[in-house]
Amino acid sequence: MNIYNAGQTRDIEAAIAASGVAYLQMMEQAGQAVAEHLLNRNKATPHKTKVVFLCGRGNNGGDGLVAARRLCLEGWDVSVIFPGGTSKTPDSMYMLEQLKTLSVSILDPSPSPDQEEFCFSLIQSAHWIVDALFGIGFHGILDEPYSRYIKAVGESCATVVSIDIPSGAHCDTGCVQGPCIQADDTVTFFTYKPVHLIYPAAQYCGKVFVEPLFYTQSLGESIPTAQHTLSFEEVKKWFPARHPNSHKGTFGKLLCICGKAGMTGAAELSAKAAMRCGAGLTYLMTPKDACAALSCKLTEPVLIPLDQSPEGTLSEQSLPAILEQLSSASACLIGCGMGDNIHTQTILEAVLQHAKCPVIVDADGINALSHHIDRVKQSTASIILTPHPGEMSRLTGKSTAEIQENRLHTAKEFVQQYPVTLVLKGAGTIVATPDGQTWINSTGNPGMAKGGSGDVLAGMIAAFVAQGMEVGKAAAAAVYLHGLAGDRCAQCFSQHAMLASDLIQMLPRVFLDLEK
Repeated sequence: MNIYNAGQTRDIEAAIAASGVAYLQMMEQAGQAVAEHLLNRNKATPHKTKVVFLCGRGNNGGDGLVAARRLCLEGWDVSVIFPGGTSKTPDSMYMLEQLKTLSVSILDPSPSPDQEEFCFSLIQSAHWIVDALFGIGFHGILDEPYSRYIKAVGESCATVVSIDIPSGAHCDTGCVQGPCIQADDTVTFFTYKPVHLIYPAAQYCGKVFVEPLFYTQSLGESIPTAQHTLSFEEVKKWFPARHPNSHKGTFGKLLCICGKAGMTGAAELSAKAAMRCGAGLTYLMTPKDACAALSCKLTEPVLIPLDQSPEGTLSEQSLPAILEQLSSASACLIGCGMGDNIHTQTILEAVLQHAKCPVIVDADGINALSHHIDRVKQSTASIILTPHPGEMSRLTGKSTAEIQENRLHTAKEFVQQYPVTLVLKGAGTIVATPDGQTWINSTGNPGMAKGGSGDVLAGMIAAFVAQGMEVGKAAAAAVYLHGLAGDRCAQCFSQHAMLASDLIQMLPRVFLDLEK
């Protein structure tokens, strides 16, 4: 599914208007969709019909006024509060006049602050609160009087529904710089916006419901966007049925250069994940002491013991053997549990220099690369980097806080500067490619925040690339399915108890569904 930012959303609205649908009609449809959402949500508790609308002066407030009118006609107890003054846009003003003909309590406390206590009492006694203060055009920090109302909403026991985005969040960046409505549900229109998927704003959205309204596929395709989120059905199309006349060579040779003595878990997890994701042949090259430890745990991959340094990492002396295997590989994964010293830095440099196949650089490989990041510009191979925010900090020189404040911009900026596909891990993992495409992931949960989860993801990406999938799609598909496996693990084992190895055990069930 495409993701549209604020400007592109306005372009969609303009295209709809050009097709003959007035903006006033769009507002009517949006408000009716919000009302329908509340009516459906309230079926289990039909006696809870006291609703308070917090409306802004613009068109987002107008959407709320339409929903308020519909719920009033359905017999709900409706109150409308304008914390910052009443409607100012023509369409919103028209909807306000329509609402005034009904028995709705309409309060504008801005000229008489004494009314605020009454407004706060309405909020505290409400069953439902609808946030229609600010929409996709909001920037900055909400100040008074809005911050007082957001605090009151946070202290209430009502179910909170935001229209389009939670007020206080930034649509295009997912940034939250001050007070923000914490919604239980967010009802948005046409398609997802970045705010719904990028943290921290995504956590304020609650569950997001996309209402198509007048949106048509042809109109959507007429508005260009390079931002996407995946659905299961979309990912499924990227995994065609395997041809009956196939053999192990059909599905690629993956070379994994991972592990060090005493640190074999990352190598084990990445190799097992790769095998579970369909790689035909997996070769694991690792220091000889690590190989001895792994030989009783791994049976399917081909284990190749190599010379090791005094620190237990791969030695530079292993380079001829590595380059020989690299020459026939269809993908190479390097870095998982590898360690970062002069030996691993030299090996990584040689791999990037000589590889003719795509190279996936993870974990310690990224740490080694951070010393000489410009090496990626000298490589002819397709490169995928998979940093978490801390590793991204080492690659860019930015603080982790700076990266997290605007993850989407950070990812896009990086791939414009360096010719790589970037997988910026974290809640709402972002995949960005040099041609400007980005995917924002919608799967996964906090239970995956455990050591080893990233190694599983690296193995998955490498396996898909080894089988011939285009690198951007391989990264996006792996991130989506990795998160989906995590969500299913959480259902089976809980977020607290699930392990990275459980993700691998869940992959066969995920692929069973893909093959249906």
